[in-house]
Amino acid sequence: MAELEFLWKDLNSGGGGCPALYRTEGGYIVQGKRLDSGERAQLRDLAGDEEGVYVPANVLDRLTGRT
Repeated sequence: MAELEFLWKDLNSGGGGCPALYRTEGGYIVQGKRLDSGERAQLRDLAGDEEGVYVPANVLDRLTGRT
């Protein structure tokens, strides 16, 4: 099991920790809201072990210094 390093969460998040961004060996993990069935159906080539989540731009924009 890979170790996760918490980086930050959504600036507008209430008391919960979602959405959030974590760093792990070789990449990142996002924590976010599940997509509804219509949004999920639009994802391309979604494998059986994959899932889509919604993450506000401010969570990922911090990686590029845009916020």
